[in-house]
Amino acid sequence: MSTKIPATKDTRSLDVAGILARFGMAMVWLWSGYTKFIDTFGTTQSILAYELFSNRQLVNFLAIALPVTELLLGALLLLGVFLRASSWFGAALMLVFMVGIAQAWARGLTIDCGCFGTGGENPDVTAMTYIKELIRDSIFLAASLYTARRPFTRFALHP
Repeated sequence: MSTKIPATKDTRSLDVAGILARFGMAMVWLWSGYTKFIDTFGTTQSILAYELFSNRQLVNFLAIALPVTELLLGALLLLGVFLRASSWFGAALMLVFMVGIAQAWARGLTIDCGCFGTGGENPDVTAMTYIKELIRDSIFLAASLYTARRPFTRFALHP
């Protein structure tokens, strides 16, 4: 006699959502980290555009640490290692990014966020640009939180 409970339509739907959230965020972090990693100068310019840090050594450190962190997060999610912890960390990092974008908008800066590559000053940026970025990041935040609360552990090395 089997002790396995058969999957219902509801649990299958939750599994599909878990697959999309986990692997979707893995791709987001891997792509974001890769585009920053291959262009450290552009990443430095993006960070400077936020006008938050005056210490150049700190900015240079962040320009290296940020893409490495994002690549590591993506790899952990893809491989299924520490799914809950990496998802919570990813959600926290996404919140930091959202606060950064919101404060840039509130201060009247016209910058590309630099989320997926080179950012910096951009006179074409409007309020709608910031709204779209915040909506996109809210979706990423929701996916991270979903993965943290209900990680899809199939194909995971160490959930």
